[in-house]
Amino acid sequence: MAACATHSSLMLAYTAATSRPQELSLFSFANPRPNPPLLRCASFLLHRRSSPSFPVLVSAVADLDSEENEFVEGTATATAVLDPPKPKKGKAALVLKRDRTRSKRFLEIQKLRETKQEYDVKTAISLLKQTANTRFVESVEAHFRLNIDPKYNDQQLRATVSLPKGTGQTVKVAVLAQGEKVDEAKNAGADIVGSDDLIELIKGGFMEFDKLIASPDMMVKVAGLGKILGPRGLMPNPKAGTVTANIPQAIEEFKKGKVEFRADKTGIVHIPFGKVNFTEEDLLINFLAAVKSVETNKPKGAKGVYWKSAHICSSMGPSIKLNIREMIDFKP
Repeated sequence: MAACATHSSLMLAYTAATSRPQELSLFSFANPRPNPPLLRCASFLLHRRSSPSFPVLVSAVADLDSEENEFVEGTATATAVLDPPKPKKGKAALVLKRDRTRSKRFLEIQKLRETKQEYDVKTAISLLKQTANTRFVESVEAHFRLNIDPKYNDQQLRATVSLPKGTGQTVKVAVLAQGEKVDEAKNAGADIVGSDDLIELIKGGFMEFDKLIASPDMMVKVAGLGKILGPRGLMPNPKAGTVTANIPQAIEEFKKGKVEFRADKTGIVHIPFGKVNFTEEDLLINFLAAVKSVETNKPKGAKGVYWKSAHICSSMGPSIKLNIREMIDFKP
């Protein structure tokens, strides 16, 4: 709406709710000699270029000079509003954008838990088994956000945990050794054993193993495989227990359920601790072993509150938030 500063004028104000200010225009028309007995009201309907159906409000105001036209003094307004856009339906109507890409199955099972509620460990594991309803046996994972910054050496976390009830997976172990260690590895149940020949196979792209264990005397030759094994998390490392002189023990531990974990660049640790077909008691025992290992291997540079948040979930299910204090103090 606009008012006129001249004696006789007609001003048109066009107002539209738009994100582009250049589409907002103001038009003014002067009428120096109006017709006294006639009050003219002009109504215009302007359309937005990109969307003709966008609602538009147009107002025309006539202001006549009171001295020249004592018997005529008034204001006329014309308004044109188009129909509002149709309401969204289906997934498009969901508030959270991430839910719009979820499957119907996921949207249904996530209703089983409250998003912001913190659960105790037993309840969370029971709820987790309810949310796993795919046709295959899903893995069960724990995700811990820690108050560390891995870009500093004294705040890096890399360790292993032996899950008492195993991982539920068949682990294929390869061993790099020479001399007597070769026979020891074969007798301990290693799936693949080799020396220079195995190194050449790996350089050629051979990756049909889950763990690679190396004896200390082989590390000079293994160093050249860093660019190949490093990105896949298969590079032997003493902290992970994959560089050792006691190869039979290392093979046995990884076969039974020893899991390596490390904090990513955001300070989050991801640890698989079983399968959904495990009993709740077995999952609880494995989970508590993982929590104890993360707590025991706390980096020296970590300051303040160590645990920031903890969640568990199945491979294809929603995450379930845990009560950290109850989780740390839990006693089976």
